[in-house]
Amino acid sequence: MQTDTIAILSDCLAQSLPPGFQLRRETEDDFEFIIRLYASTRAEELAPVPWPEEAKQAFLRSQCELQHAHYQKHYLNAEFLVIERDGQPVGRIYFHQGVQEIRLMDIAFIPEQRGQGVGTRLLHALLAYAQARQVTVTLHVEPLNPAQRLYARLGFRLLEERGAYHFLEWRPDGVN
Repeated sequence: MQTDTIAILSDCLAQSLPPGFQLRRETEDDFEFIIRLYASTRAEELAPVPWPEEAKQAFLRSQCELQHAHYQKHYLNAEFLVIERDGQPVGRIYFHQGVQEIRLMDIAFIPEQRGQGVGTRLLHALLAYAQARQVTVTLHVEPLNPAQRLYARLGFRLLEERGAYHFLEWRPDGVN
């Protein structure tokens, strides 16, 4: 049953994409791309750190590996999807679907694809799916992440601060 609902959600997300974009399951062959993608999301944060570039890259690789291990351990049966444009990886979306909640574990794009509306389309599809099933959507996001504005526009609200992250929740109409 869980696999069926994950497949349905994955299909809903895929159908929301503009022409030329597609989703596919992440494979071991994608890990170097995933590390580069992760590093691109942390570049601004690490820019002022006075480390040699090799040290920064080694640190980012280690952090990405730790993040992936955390996701694998704490989100059994999660969906790890690569977003492609014209057959080339440009992003990722990871989610875990529970009985009463969908956890958006991560959504990220390479710098050239950010701000183009593809992530917004995916989030609209995710929320429409959640609305139809009357389940909440939760996520963690850093307080200064520009995506905070998008999440606020979509109706996410702060539940609590958890260390370096804000824990946000979106509730479908009719769910208290």
